[in-house]
Amino acid sequence: MPNSEDEPVSRGEQIDAAEREAAHQRILAQAEAERTPVQETTRAVPDRRWRRGR
Repeated sequence: MPNSEDEPVSRGEQIDAAEREAAHQRILAQAEAERTPVQETTRAVPDRRWRRGR
């Protein structure tokens, strides 16, 4: 029985937990690298040109 539910018991579980954490960090790093800063975005303006022909 584990000491705590948060602590992996076996070496295999420790390795799995470390691999999951590493994957999580890689995903966060990739998301941050691909993030567009708010200052570089523009506000959406509705395109109403299609109403002119009606």
